[in-house]
Amino acid sequence: MRPPNTARSPCVSSNSHHNALGELPAPGSPFPLGATATESGMQFAVHSPEADGLEICLIDPDGGERRVELGSRTYGIWHGVIRDVDAGATYGIRAHGPWNPSRGLRFNSHKLLLDPAARQISGRLGAAAALLSYEDDPFGHASTVDSLGHVPLSVVTAPANRPLSPRPEVPWDQTVLYEMHVGAYTARHPGVPPEHRGTYLGLTAPAVLEHLRRIGVTTIELLPVQAMLTEPDVRSRGMRNHWGYSTGAFFAPDPRFASTPGAEITEFRTMVDAVHAAGIEIVLDVVYNHTCESSVAGPSISWRGLDAPGYYLLDGRGQDVDLTGCGNTVDSASPAVVRMVCDSLRYWVTEMGVDGFRFDLASALGRPGGWRFDARAPLLTAITTDPVLSRTKLIAEPWDATGAGYEVGGFGSMWSEWNDRYRDTIRRFWAGQSGVRELASRLAGSEDIYGGGSRKPWASVNFISAHDGFTVRDLVSYAAKHNEVNGEENRDGTNHNISVNHGAEGPTNDPAILSARARHVRALLATLALSTGTPMLLAGDELGHTQGGNNNAYCVPEDTPAALAWAIDWSTADDDLVAFVSRLLRVRRGAPALRQQEFFIGRDTPSGRPDLVWFDAAGHELSIEAWNDDSVRTLQAWVDGGDIRSFEPEGLPVADVSALLIVHSGGPIELTLACPAWAASQFVPIFDSSTVDGAPSSTSTVQAGSVIPLSGPTVMVLRSEGT
Repeated sequence: MRPPNTARSPCVSSNSHHNALGELPAPGSPFPLGATATESGMQFAVHSPEADGLEICLIDPDGGERRVELGSRTYGIWHGVIRDVDAGATYGIRAHGPWNPSRGLRFNSHKLLLDPAARQISGRLGAAAALLSYEDDPFGHASTVDSLGHVPLSVVTAPANRPLSPRPEVPWDQTVLYEMHVGAYTARHPGVPPEHRGTYLGLTAPAVLEHLRRIGVTTIELLPVQAMLTEPDVRSRGMRNHWGYSTGAFFAPDPRFASTPGAEITEFRTMVDAVHAAGIEIVLDVVYNHTCESSVAGPSISWRGLDAPGYYLLDGRGQDVDLTGCGNTVDSASPAVVRMVCDSLRYWVTEMGVDGFRFDLASALGRPGGWRFDARAPLLTAITTDPVLSRTKLIAEPWDATGAGYEVGGFGSMWSEWNDRYRDTIRRFWAGQSGVRELASRLAGSEDIYGGGSRKPWASVNFISAHDGFTVRDLVSYAAKHNEVNGEENRDGTNHNISVNHGAEGPTNDPAILSARARHVRALLATLALSTGTPMLLAGDELGHTQGGNNNAYCVPEDTPAALAWAIDWSTADDDLVAFVSRLLRVRRGAPALRQQEFFIGRDTPSGRPDLVWFDAAGHELSIEAWNDDSVRTLQAWVDGGDIRSFEPEGLPVADVSALLIVHSGGPIELTLACPAWAASQFVPIFDSSTVDGAPSSTSTVQAGSVIPLSGPTVMVLRSEGT
């Protein structure tokens, strides 16, 4: 029952919509949150501790509304069991309570709200004005416009009742990540049935899975697939969010990617099963740092209308503290948020079958109260100590929208991190803008960032390109961004690209420029694959995909079909580059010495040789002067194979031979193969990025100390013969 003498806000609706007898439903339990089938009916539980009352509003197919008041409140959760509600029923929530914006309290029962724990949502956003909880000023009077018909509805779902597919459980040192947009990847794929293109089921097509296996992908990292609702400023320009970093429901798969409307849960699970059967993992890019509701001036869709002070970081005046650049920041120190995020993550693992997560702007999740970053912050600790989540792959984007949030290397031992210092260093070296000092650190696993504790080299997620920025092809084809189609007059997107165009901005038919660009791309991808750490490819880079110089392809016009929404054009795929990447990742798989699980520390190995030594183009150990000379363009790395400290799944040590890795970003030179007295005397070339497919022009044995010609920018791998 509602506590006696509880005053309601002036905007509360009448009780005429309640069940006919005016009876309150049986209380049920406050857990789990959301809608759960029980023997006595459908149990609803909604967190809203400051509300005076809360109604579940059952919406029929014609838009009619039946309101049922939840009369029980435990731990700040309103709960009750409603009879005659089945899977497929649609509903919203109306929360009654004080309108006091300066305290963050924005209860307005004229606003129909999404259930934060909904497993499925249905419908689209309507008129922007109807979604606002206020009249003219976010801190003025409450709106009396009803949002029913303008906001998506929550959908009651049935239990899965089917076992999960076996997980590939790929070890970190063997992991190759592949960042992918579900829709853009298959929307124009000729091997995908037309009705499945741009959908979850598109990734189940044999042609898609065979391509991923061929190039050597072990783990797909999907751009956000939690249900997305486009943010207000993008909608106002007639655009929609394409990437999905504007979450509207943390438990619901995005219906955009369902081939059959309403079948997104089943189709998502089918996708996971098919990808697992191919031996490939699925990691989700998740956005728990902010929501689609933007700032206090934005729409009231879910969390803000239920418990803004519990879900969001607010200042003393009720304004949002924006660490994300998206208008609001989820309060990661709030118990309500910790519970919501961990419940959501466990759901995606235990019910949907995914293998891990990449956390967008993860630093915001480790800044309690919006202050300094703490790797032991409540939410980060809850995730890494959870018995389910701690067994998954956990990847942090280790920054937010503020300088104080830049925390590359700052996360705990169970986290891997996107390493943007790797990205920038490799780009600078191959653009001819830097020497080899920092390059060596990045090639060797970034021990300067991740060493000194219990972390492993695979904590560094190495990447050259990602969704946010140029594709690799555009990185060597454009000196500046070209984002005009985004509708922001080319102001959006970073200006810090470290890109070159080789003499022409954008498309060209000049064979010399095309050759130089292709060689540059191969060198970049070869460096990525052969560096110690975890490589991440951007989907389509192996095909030569271009975005026409757009380095912020986050939106498209609202009604754009999937085939035109930054979709990969498979008809123009660069088959030579596909073959090159396939060979490259085979070399990585076959050379454990190049993907070790321990940092190089100059230790003596059982062979009596050091684990790693650096040499110059003349075959001499690199001098202090050379390390500090930004004009040096050549580096040779001897990697000893006698003590790689990796193990087979059965626990047996992995054996390997030593390797010589050569990187050269300058013009033609004569290079002397490194030849210290303790090194191998003979080498066999196994990879050469200067050739179109990566195959060395000769695989004949080469004597240490030999002089070999390099015709220009090149990455080479030679394996020692017998040692």
